[in-house]
Amino acid sequence: MTTQVFGHKSPDTDSTGSPIIWAWYLNEIKGEAAKPVLLGEPNTEAAFMLERWNLDKPEIISGVAEGAAVVIVDTNNPAELPADINDADIKAIIDHHKLVGGLETKGPIDITMRPLACTATIMVDLMGDDAAKMPTAIKGAALSCILSDTLEFRSPTTTAHDKAVAEKLAADLGVDIAAYASEMFEAKSDVSAFSDAELLRMDSKEYTVDGKEFRVSVLETTAPKLVLDRKDSLMAAMVDVAAEDGADQVLLFVVDILNEEATLLVPNDLVKSVAEKSFGASVSGDTVVLPGIMSRKKQIIPNLKI
Repeated sequence: MTTQVFGHKSPDTDSTGSPIIWAWYLNEIKGEAAKPVLLGEPNTEAAFMLERWNLDKPEIISGVAEGAAVVIVDTNNPAELPADINDADIKAIIDHHKLVGGLETKGPIDITMRPLACTATIMVDLMGDDAAKMPTAIKGAALSCILSDTLEFRSPTTTAHDKAVAEKLAADLGVDIAAYASEMFEAKSDVSAFSDAELLRMDSKEYTVDGKEFRVSVLETTAPKLVLDRKDSLMAAMVDVAAEDGADQVLLFVVDILNEEATLLVPNDLVKSVAEKSFGASVSGDTVVLPGIMSRKKQIIPNLKI
C-alpha cells in the first residue's frame, strides 16, 4: 500500500514542500512506497517553489479512504484535515505546532513534534546522515519551507537551529538566501488573481476562543497596500466566509514582512474587543497596526481573548 503524505487544508510552502520531502525520504531511503498529496491548491509562494525547483505539483485530494496509510505533516489539528481522517491508518505525525488532540490511530505510531519554526527542519534532523543524499530539488524545497516559515529569520518562531539548517542547505545549493527569499516573498505578495473569499481562506486556521469559533487568516506580504486597498470588500466577504465555514468571525492579519508588523482588519465591535484585549491595542477605525506581530503560532493564537 502506498502511503499518502500531506499537510493541512490551506497548503502554504511548508505544507506543500514537506510532503514532497518526506515522500522522497520514505521512497528513496526507507524503501517504502509513498506519494505526496495536497488538501487544497498551493498558495502563490508554494507554486513558485514548485516551479523554481522543477517539482511536480502533488495531486489534490478531498478525503482519504478507510484504512488508507497516511503520514500527517505540519499539523495535528483535525479541523485542518479531511473529515474522515480518523478512518485512515495514520502511520506518523511530524509537526511543529502545539498539540491539539482529537486524532485517533489504529495503533501506536511515530510522533515527532519539536519547538522549531518549520516542519522541514525537523525532517532534515530525522534523516540524519541521509539528509546529505537529498537531490537538489528536495534540498530546494527544504530551504524554501524554512525561509517561508521563518520569514527569512524575521519571525519570532525562528531558532538558531532553523537558521543553521537553512544556511547549510543554501550553501549546498549555491543559493544567496536574501536574494532567494526576496523572490519567494514577491511571489507570495502577488494576490491579484484571488477573490476576497480565496484570500481569507488562503492561509487560515480554525480556533475556538472562549466559546467563539474563529477563522484566523494571515497574509504575509512585502506589499501590504495591495491587500489593504481591498479592505472594504474583504470585510464584506468575511460575513459569507464565516457563515459558510461555520465560524463566528474571520480575523484577518496582514503581516508586513519588511516592517515587521501586522495590520488587523476591524469590521465590528467583536474584533475591536479582540484587538484591545489580546494585544493591548487602541482601536479608532477599521484597521489597527500591531507592531512586532509576525507569527500566528507564537504571537497571535496564544494571546487571543474576547
